[in-house]
Amino acid sequence: MIHPNLTEQEAIDIQQQLRGQVIQSDYLPAEIKLIAGVDVEYDKNSEAIAGAFVLLDYHTLEVVEVATHCMEVSFPYIPGLFSFREMPVLLEAWKKLQQLPDVVICDGQGRAHPRRFGLACHMGVLLDKPTLGCGKTRLFGNYEQPAPERGAVSPLLAEDDGEHIGNALRTQAGINPVFVSVGHKISLDTATRLVLKMCTEFRLPETTRKADHYGREAFLAYKSR
Repeated sequence: MIHPNLTEQEAIDIQQQLRGQVIQSDYLPAEIKLIAGVDVEYDKNSEAIAGAFVLLDYHTLEVVEVATHCMEVSFPYIPGLFSFREMPVLLEAWKKLQQLPDVVICDGQGRAHPRRFGLACHMGVLLDKPTLGCGKTRLFGNYEQPAPERGAVSPLLAEDDGEHIGNALRTQAGINPVFVSVGHKISLDTATRLVLKMCTEFRLPETTRKADHYGREAFLAYKSR
């Protein structure tokens, strides 16, 4: 669990300790059946936060199960430590799932992070599940724009040592890329392929779009109590 009274340095120490547990190769089942999307919503006017897990059928992308949780945020806004704000509410939502996914797509970063330990890594290690990050924006690293066609990829390279920490992926022709990185128990190639498969019509994967929808619904219900 994540203790709510951590200092900034204690949180950084946890990241540096746990990042050594991240596995960057495929530990996936022979057949993926359920794929999860994860999203967190914040209230602009309060400390309320909502977390959502949405399980989709891997082949049809139909929603199979939804689990949400709302609570007060317990960790301050500190760049590079978002997972300590978001993991508590997501862990509570996770507990409500009746089924478990084969792989999880986070709306955020994995190893594409200054300390190589973003939300997708944190979640993957704590849940011991194949997890990847798909961020709307670049948090860390340098890249060149991929070619304009759907499926084009360019490497995201760390600013400090040039390590290949993720991919800029063009999910729709002529649209800005998303940023894919390893979370845990998955390779970057597989993570990139899965994100592209989930982006059937739009820039963002259906996993993220559905999780965002149900997270907003949970928030509205929470605030109207």
